[in-house]
Amino acid sequence: MAPDIEQIAAFLDVVFGYCDGLIPVRGFVDQGQGLDTKPHNIWVPADRHAAASLSAYATWAAREGSAVYVIPGTVAEQGQARAEHVLQMQTVLVDLDAGDIAAKLAHLVHHLGAPTLLVESGGRTAEGAAKLHAWWRLTEPAEGEDLARVCALRGEIAEKVGGDLHFRSAHQPIRVPGTVHQKHGVQRRVTIREHRPRVEVELPDFAAAVAAMPTMPGLTAPSASPGATRPGLDAVLTTPVREGSKDAWTRFQGASAAIGHFVRMVHEGRVTGDEGWEAICQYNAACLRPAWPLDRLKVEADAIWALHVDRNGPPLLRAAAPPPGAIPAHTLGALLDDTSPMPDDLIGPRLLTPGGMLVLGGAPKVGKSDFLISLLVHAAAGAPFLRFTAPRPLRVFYLQAEIQYHYLRERLQQLRLDAAIVARARDTLVVTPKLRMLLDDQGVPLVAAAIRTAFPDAPPDIICIDPIRNLFDGGPAGEGENDNGAMMFFLQSRVEALRDQVAPEAGIILAHHTKKLSKQQVKDDPFLSLSGASALRGYYTSGAILFRPDEEQTERELHVELRNGPGLEPMLVDKIAGRWVEFDRRGERLVRQDIGRKLDAERLRKQDVILGILLDEAAEGRLYSTMQLAEKFENKIGLGSKHTIRERLSVLATKGFVKFRRDGTEFGLGVVRSRFGYLCVEGMTFGPEVETVDPQTGEVTTSARRVLPSHFKCPQSGNCLDVENPEVWVYPEGVLDDLTPEELGLTPHSSPKTTP
Repeated sequence: MAPDIEQIAAFLDVVFGYCDGLIPVRGFVDQGQGLDTKPHNIWVPADRHAAASLSAYATWAAREGSAVYVIPGTVAEQGQARAEHVLQMQTVLVDLDAGDIAAKLAHLVHHLGAPTLLVESGGRTAEGAAKLHAWWRLTEPAEGEDLARVCALRGEIAEKVGGDLHFRSAHQPIRVPGTVHQKHGVQRRVTIREHRPRVEVELPDFAAAVAAMPTMPGLTAPSASPGATRPGLDAVLTTPVREGSKDAWTRFQGASAAIGHFVRMVHEGRVTGDEGWEAICQYNAACLRPAWPLDRLKVEADAIWALHVDRNGPPLLRAAAPPPGAIPAHTLGALLDDTSPMPDDLIGPRLLTPGGMLVLGGAPKVGKSDFLISLLVHAAAGAPFLRFTAPRPLRVFYLQAEIQYHYLRERLQQLRLDAAIVARARDTLVVTPKLRMLLDDQGVPLVAAAIRTAFPDAPPDIICIDPIRNLFDGGPAGEGENDNGAMMFFLQSRVEALRDQVAPEAGIILAHHTKKLSKQQVKDDPFLSLSGASALRGYYTSGAILFRPDEEQTERELHVELRNGPGLEPMLVDKIAGRWVEFDRRGERLVRQDIGRKLDAERLRKQDVILGILLDEAAEGRLYSTMQLAEKFENKIGLGSKHTIRERLSVLATKGFVKFRRDGTEFGLGVVRSRFGYLCVEGMTFGPEVETVDPQTGEVTTSARRVLPSHFKCPQSGNCLDVENPEVWVYPEGVLDDLTPEELGLTPHSSPKTTP
């Protein structure tokens, strides 16, 4: 029995479609087959290739007798699969594996609404009913506190309907629809029974519905027993707790949570050791009833400290604080009276200011690194790039961690840059190949030393980090980029620390990934798509988002927001012939865009077909006037009526793709009496090659008989004018600039067009 890739793809869309990161996949041998195979685990990126990757794995698993499970949430790195590693979840689920399955499902649908996905897991109850998994998709991924809320909801639903309580844990795996269930040697496909792709729920509304849902008759209502739920830190630090398990948590649980909190603060260097111990003693006196003896408190604190150091490495002990320096402050009058010149922008207008930070965001493979490289090369040369300018050649250090050396040099060599720009930027732009490191306590000094080595005489003007994700260090707690505290730690203690070491006035550019949003959401507010914590948007001085409004087109939109200047209008850009260019948006269609593109493509096809016909027919010894070609090929090769063909020929003649020859006697034809003459295109030859004998040497050679134009159509007046030099094919001025990339490129019957 083979896996069903369509069901796997539908499942991945519901469970991971909005998530970023890696999907932990588990392969366990189903019981009762007599097989003894070790579990096989992989991590699959949550992207458009996930379905193909998971299907290939499922095919292997079915052959080996293994079941395929996933943890229904994403993690940051391979090898991570514990509950604390799960960063995002976008579904709430319940596993109905015992009792009256139909009644439980009806109870859920009545109180919570129909699920987005209903899956038959392949197992059967003692009564022979199919075991079910019910999934409700959220409108956006849950992170942080919302993630804990999702897990609590899964446990509460399971308690109220008699489902599997293991799904209180974020890392509990579950079978994948479309794969094969093989317990006891009986093969059944895990099948999607119902799929409602439009059903999505808001987490607060769904939580309210779960709270209002009564427990099914015959089941015990969920109890708030001590230790049933993990207390929040704020509650622990402010709520008294009595001995004898009389409260929502025990004294031991409260003391462990409070001591762990202050131990983390000491380990991260946020408070000194004495301050941390004092805070622990204050908690003991204020919240534990009765308080623990100090010797017991000391033993517990020392044990938790030793465990924390073992897990997280040496502490960053805080030294005694130096005396505070003077804080600058200015009166309103002083600010109004200061008319000194403003500092020059590093990249104007106000895109990157001295001491500022620019974040460039974009989806993977949208071209942000390529765009960034072009921007940095022009900044290093002091040359304008699109609308952006640099006041002088800037010293740029590009710390990039994605592209290996050979592919980096290939990409740089493919840039179509003016020789003068390359000459000015040769020594002022320094780029690292792909790095395997973090910007942490060891990484910051290494990068600072590399920058000083690259620019020994003067500090850099710009430090660029591409991308954040590959170099991110969230601090001793090890949190990811989705945590606001970890993001602020990285920006302040890593990025700012690096700048302060080498060039306090340098501008910082950070390249960052965006998360998965709908096209409409990106258009409404592009900067909401920046992946990770919201603290990033509040920290930078300018932001730029590069995205494709239409995946079938190559054009990208560039949106820019500035903290220190007026906003810039969105730009429509694309890379053509190795150069980034901006399009005039006044020529952009506003309505019927799809049909317009199809009509453009059809006109381009007819152009290529007509030029090809002229070349092929001439090669076989036939030349045509405009009318004769239109009449002969009417309704052939999809060219339409003779009137349509004549109109296309007229356009091609105006653009210089078609010219004319009046005298055909050289080819055995007469002189045409029509207005223009025989149709002629660039590179046209007549008939087979002919032999010629050199009268002096007697050498016999073969050569093609070229058909050269004698007249052309004036693009202004439409009159028939004489060609000055038939050997040189000249296009009207400005025509090549107006051609589309497809018209400029190679086609089956034309060559690249260049201005003579």
